[in-house]
Amino acid sequence: MARPRMFDEERALDAAMHTFWKKGYEATSTQDLCDATGLGRSSVYNTFKSKHDLFERALSRYIDTMTTAQLAVLEDSRLNGADRIRTLFTMVIDGDAEHRAEGRSIGCLTVNTTVELAARDTGAARMLERDTARRLTALRAVVEEGRRDGSITSTRDTGALARFLNAAIAGMRVSGQGGADRAAMESIAEVTLDALTH
Repeated sequence: MARPRMFDEERALDAAMHTFWKKGYEATSTQDLCDATGLGRSSVYNTFKSKHDLFERALSRYIDTMTTAQLAVLEDSRLNGADRIRTLFTMVIDGDAEHRAEGRSIGCLTVNTTVELAARDTGAARMLERDTARRLTALRAVVEEGRRDGSITSTRDTGALARFLNAAIAGMRVSGQGGADRAAMESIAEVTLDALTH
């Protein structure tokens, strides 16, 4: 008979996710994960198999949580296309403000992972590629919706605009890590929105 788990696996996964998000994959030690989750080393490895397995599960959880919330904004039919994008930018900026330490944001786990691991970790790279594809599909759809409702007037290719918007969000995340404040990030958002009408 299997012994019941004496801890909340979901809570442990959230704690690990925040640790990887703040420190990065390489800089996170097993001890950091034990401290964050409240689990002993053997419990961490019995439950999650390896640091890499735990990281992939944490990254998957982050992607599911963040992308689902952001896609809900992009699919909000009560708003026109441009306002959906504006609301998404506000969500990104608010999230940045919520996750700051010593004047700097901890950024975005997907952006951080892209920079740190994507070139040498095929599992993480595949997860990031799937997430990017979902985001680009949603951004293309909202640009098309904005064209139909008149809030987006740029005649550039919708795929190019979707990639531009995705890159602007990633750039805002990196800027926050570099110490850019809310006003600077709002300025980036406004310039990006202006590009949708020119």
